[in-house]
Amino acid sequence: MVGANACRMSDLPENIQQLSFEAALKRLEEIVRKLESGEASLDESIDLYSEGDRLKQQCEARLQAAQVRIEKIQLGRDGQPGGTAPFDGD
Repeated sequence: MVGANACRMSDLPENIQQLSFEAALKRLEEIVRKLESGEASLDESIDLYSEGDRLKQQCEARLQAAQVRIEKIQLGRDGQPGGTAPFDGD
């Protein structure tokens, strides 16, 4: 029997990719709390872990996409902004 607070698959978005980064991260944090509390049954824990893994992958993909879009400001010899360059991680 599944408890009243159990996560039902019908409560989840059909496509995790449609979630914003913030919504996916919030859901992931809820899953971690529930798994750490030990209140979920074994079957529910397995489902939650699987959902959490998909959410983690979605969050990582969103962060990587954001990193690609970030530009760093290039300063000219006079110290004034002279343009932008792609982010290189440095």
